Amino acid sequence: MEPLTEHRGVSGPVVYGYLRLVRVSPARQVALSEALAEYCRQHELRLSGVFTDREAGSGPSAAFTGLIDVLELPDTYGVVLPAASHLGPRGIAALKQARIAAVGARLLLVRGPGKRRPDGHRAAGPGPAPVRRRFGPVPNTEHRGVKQ
Repeated sequence: MEPLTEHRGVSGPVVYGYLRLVRVSPARQVALSEALAEYCRQHELRLSGVFTDREAGSGPSAAFTGLIDVLELPDTYGVVLPAASHLGPRGIAALKQARIAAVGARLLLVRGPGKRRPDGHRAAGPGPAPVRRRFGPVPNTEHRGVKQ
């Protein structure tokens, strides 16, 4: 009898990372790359490479073109991004998303559209904690002693 797959060296689906890093510090780049790797480890995906785009232009970049080329390979499952914003501004992002879908690849987001940054963090890094308004318990509006 063969061992269960959990006890075998089975590799997960092949994915590629994509980072759009315009005016980003080396430390931020390392953190984003590590976030992609950790996401893939948690979801049993095999991260085969990361394409990094450093251009702010609106035309197709060499990094994105290379990403599309590998996404067309037969054993590729999809692309992993830290957030949808790595595809660029909305108009450009929509076009890139359409190209990814056209080759049949999945778009996987470490931080999806409904997920927020941890408290105290903003795009530029840690900052002051946001103001939270706490409301007390809802007052009891039931009238005591009054029969209805």
